[in-house]
This record gives sequence, C-alpha cells and structure tokens, in this order.
Amino acid sequence: MRSPRRLCVLLVTGVLVGVLAPASAAAAPTAAPAQPTTPTLVGIRAAHHPTFDRIVFDFRGGLPTAEVAYVSELIGDGSGLPVPIAGRAILQARFEPADAHDDSGTPTAPDRVAFALPNIMTTVRSGDFEAVTTYGIGLARREAVTVSTLTDPDRVVIDVGAAFRTVQHEVFFFDEDRFVANQPPFYVAVSRPVLPQTPATGVLDRLFAGPTTAEQAAGLTLLSSGATGFTGLGIRDQVARVQLTGGCSSGGSTETIAGEIFPTLKQFDSVDVVKILDPEGRTGTPDGLSDSIPECLEP
Repeated sequence: MRSPRRLCVLLVTGVLVGVLAPASAAAAPTAAPAQPTTPTLVGIRAAHHPTFDRIVFDFRGGLPTAEVAYVSELIGDGSGLPVPIAGRAILQARFEPADAHDDSGTPTAPDRVAFALPNIMTTVRSGDFEAVTTYGIGLARREAVTVSTLTDPDRVVIDVGAAFRTVQHEVFFFDEDRFVANQPPFYVAVSRPVLPQTPATGVLDRLFAGPTTAEQAAGLTLLSSGATGFTGLGIRDQVARVQLTGGCSSGGSTETIAGEIFPTLKQFDSVDVVKILDPEGRTGTPDGLSDSIPECLEP
C-alpha cells in the first residue's frame, strides 16, 4: 500500500501550481537571529598636542555611548566605595554598553595606566559590570573637555585642555630588577611635568600615579607600602611633612615608600628634611631636623 502524499500549493507569477511532496519531507531550517555584540574595550592610549592632552579608548565590536563628566570622587560601580586615583581633578568616563573583558572573564584592557603628560597623569578603572565600563582620569588640574568618536577602528576620543606652563622635575620609583640583583641605587629618577606653582604636590601626585607602561617594562614600580595617596603636604623651615592615606606597612622589608618620597621631595632647595606620617598622623621623630618615618614603615 502506498504512503499517502500531501499537496503543497505554490503561487508563481499569479498561477497556482500543485506539487506532490512526500509526507516525510522536513521543513527547511531557519537561521537563528544574530546575537548583538557588546563593544569591548581593547586599549587605552594618550598623547600631548599643542594645547591639549588626548586620551583614546579603543573598542572592538562597535562603539558604546560615552558619558564624560568631572566628579569629586571616583566611586567603584560594584562596591560603591571610593577608588583611589592620583591628581587634583577627576574626570569620569562611563561607557555603555561596553565590556573590558572577554567571554572567559580575562581583562582586555589595563585597569590602570600612567602617563607623563602635562595634564593627564593616569586613568583607573572603577567598573566593568553588566556591560558598563567606567574609568577615572586623574588630572593635574581641571580644564575644558571635548569628546568625540571615530571609526575604523572604533574609538572614543577625550581631549582635555593643557595650554598651560609646566616644569620638569624628578620622581623616584623603586627599581625591582636592581634590587633583586643587589645593584644599588634601588630608586631611579624619571622626569615628569608639574605645575610650577605647586611642584612638590605635583611630584607626589605623579609618584602615586605610578610609572608609565614603558617604565614598568624597564623594571620600575611604585613601592606603595599599602598607601594609596597623601594629604597635608607642607614645607616650612626646610622641613617637609606629608601624611600617607589608605594604609601603611613595610611588610617586614627595609625598602618602603619612604625610599621614593625622600629623594622626590629633597630635590627642592626648600627641603632638607622629610617627615612621613602614617594615616593617623604619627611619625617616629615628629620634631627636630632629622628625617622621620612612622612605625608602620619600620622593617
């Protein structure tokens, strides 16, 4: 006995045509709809131009919406807690939708980068969650900002005014390679532009911004000893006093952030003695003409 057949009717140029099809014929598969691609941050770079500093956020897979504004404090998107960032002004850049990691969770962009530019000194990630990526940009001072986007490749461009005078001073970082090889000096100077009105504040801001990518590749690092910043910097009668913020611990080592702060401040003719205070305002020898560190920086 023959299997029953069904009649499929096609309309071709206005004529009904009957076609016999086997009962077992399957419907043609339909393609699944393409899933939307979330733009992924893949790089951060910056450079100085005649009147401004430019920082570029490179994306793959499209361009996100960018919201850029000055904030008084950089706040972590997930924690709601302050995120330390060096500088006298903070510019926040929020990208949505955007990720700073791949499907496996591996970061596709650095969490922080330091720059030796007149105004832009660092950028620090404060969020990468649910397709929202946020960075803070630490500046030497607050200036006018313009934001634009470009394609091929996709990128968000942020220009920050830098048409002001700077002077070059030294910042000392810990040379890890020299320390491991036991080849002093263990602290190496690099040059940074700072505002001439407040050079001591400027070099400490640059210290906490950290070494640039190239300087890190050469073995330099910020030996922070748990500190995330500083406050209360003052210079009087050849004595500089500065208080650490965040934390303070030598970790049992003889090499601490004091080895970076002492030469960084003593380069100035107005400083002969440096007294470093812990986050509670204490130091070993608060008075007198001798350098001083707090107990937390003792080995």
